[in-house]
This record gives sequence, structure tokens and C-alpha cells, in this order.
Amino acid sequence: MSGKNSPYTYADAGVSIDAGNALVKAIAPLAKSTARPGATSDLGGFGGFFDPKAAGYSDPLLVAANDGVGTKLKLAIDFDKHDTVGIDLVAMCVNDLIVQGAEPLFFLDYFATGHLENGVAERVVAGIAEGCKQAGCALIGGETAEMPGMYADGDYDLAGFCVGAVERGEQLTGEKVAPGNVLLGLASSGVHSNGYSLVRRLAADFGWKLDRPSIFDQDRLLIDALIEPTRIYVKSLLPLIRGGLVNGLAHITGGGLLENIPRILPDGAHAVVDADSWEQPCLMAFLQAQGAIEPAEMARTFNCGVGMVLAVESGEADKIVSRLEEAGETVMRVGMIEAGEKGCTVRGSQGSWSAKDAWEAVHLA
Repeated sequence: MSGKNSPYTYADAGVSIDAGNALVKAIAPLAKSTARPGATSDLGGFGGFFDPKAAGYSDPLLVAANDGVGTKLKLAIDFDKHDTVGIDLVAMCVNDLIVQGAEPLFFLDYFATGHLENGVAERVVAGIAEGCKQAGCALIGGETAEMPGMYADGDYDLAGFCVGAVERGEQLTGEKVAPGNVLLGLASSGVHSNGYSLVRRLAADFGWKLDRPSIFDQDRLLIDALIEPTRIYVKSLLPLIRGGLVNGLAHITGGGLLENIPRILPDGAHAVVDADSWEQPCLMAFLQAQGAIEPAEMARTFNCGVGMVLAVESGEADKIVSRLEEAGETVMRVGMIEAGEKGCTVRGSQGSWSAKDAWEAVHLA
């Protein structure tokens, strides 16, 4: 510790330049493992270069997205589950790009903490690299910020930034969505990265033992079910988008089915989602039962087992379902587009989502 007349160093203030340099050295191979055509630069510069022409584009529109992981990070920190939150970070960004028809090209991350623990940071970045590989995009840079006094011991925060491209004229805007379109749902892998403030509130209020087997799956710890990373849908959807088979795509994030589907609808189109048409996942049923959550609240809070919704021509639906299943997706027909005021109705019969009576939730955009 420096005294009043001793020379101060950055380390005295709690920032280790050596630790930062060691982290960059450790994660460089992780970033390199995500290389793809168009990504030419190594980590360590002031920025990362990307060449869209080398990626095969002739007249691309660039599409940008940024996001975080939310309070799911708190679960990761509290239970030493740092290995997959990086996948969540990438997923939240790249899934937002693919719904606009854009192929994710490159990704940058921001990792902020009070004290840099390289073991933790490296595990997080390894997850980011894995997410990038799943999405086919390159991790070309990022920022690691060590900020003493800003975060509690062990805490950190993440932000992700991704840029994608779509050839001019091929972007998905939702304007092709029309009455008669079929709505297909792609199964989620769990809670994904929205609704965790409510999940953590339930865990605290009801004293969940997260490090013990869950009551709905005795072979799995409850924390592992809750921390399951967000599914990345890019590689299964991109060929369909490029083939002109998708009229609209909605990434089901905060706001659930009810509020996300209307974001891709033109005026005069109303989405009707039939909650009876797929089985509620056990994890969602558990959350609903623990909190005595009304079905309508579920529809606007959680993905309810559906992480992505496609609007497609009814005559193409069977072919699209087959192709998605071949790509490894679990596909459900979840509803239709009808003529009406722009918005969404989610409805179910008695017993659906544990409802005592037939129910519906409506959101007008």
C-alpha cells in the first residue's frame, strides 16, 4: 500500500494491467477459433476489420443489434455457472439479426467487473466464442473494463454488439405477412434470457434449493435447468430466408409471445396464437405453479416454450416444417394471421396452461 509520500500505481487503485494483458493473451485463441470469411484482424488492435465482399456480399445492407443477458447473470455468478452465459449474450443479438433476414457477421463483447478474475472472464469469453461458432459469426474484438468500486465482489456485467448483412431487397420487414399466413413456433431451450427478475424473486420467496434436483426432472439440478443457454436459430433459418420462404420472423424475448409477434405485423394483420396447440414445457409449468401466474401473464412474460415464430404461406408450411426438423429444430404450428387490428391474441381452453376457464390475452400494437 502506498503512503502519502510513496509513488502510487494503477494496481494500488485496484486495476491490474498485467491481469488485463494476460486475459487478452488467453482469449486470443478463442477469438481465432471463430474466424470466418471477411474477418481479417487479430485481437489487440484498436478495432476489428471486416470485409463484406470477402463474406460473399455484393450490395449488402448492414444490420446492427446489441443486448445483454439481464439478471440471469446473477444466477451464473451466485452458482459459479459462467461457462454458458456468453452463449446467451451472442444468442440475444444474433437472433435479433436473423429475424430481419440478416446473417450475423461479427461480434464484439463488453465485460465489466470490479476486480478482474481471469479464470471467470476466460470462461465467459469461451462461451461467447462458442455462441459465435453456433451463429457462424466472428468474434473480432471487445472491451474488458476493470472498475474498482463499481461492482460488488465477484459481480460482472456483459453487453454484446453484433453486425449482420443482408443483400439489398432481401431484408425481412414484415410487410409480406398477411391474413392466411400460418404461424410456426420453434421450441425454446428454456427461459432463454428474459424474465429472470421474476424467476429470482420466486426462488427467494419460496426458498428453492437450486443446487438440488428439480421436482420436474429428477435427473437435473434446478440451477442447470434455469441456466440453460438461449437457443441460437441462425443456421436453421438462414437457408429458408434466402430461399424466400419466410414472410416474417419474431424473436420471443421480453414481452413474450403477446408483445413480440405484433412487431412484425403490417396494419390490418392480427396474430392469433392457440395455446392448446403445443404442450407447455415442464419448466414453464413449474414457474407458473410456483407463482400462481395467470396464463395471460405467462404469455407476456416468458417464451412459454416458443423461442422464435415464423409467419409463412399456408401452402409452404409442410415443406418448411420438414426442412426445419431436418435442421434439428422442434417445430409447432402455433396459430394463424387473421384480418383485423394490428396486434396479437393468445388464447387457450380450460386446462390449457393450468387455466380454470377458457382464457385469452390481447395486445394491440
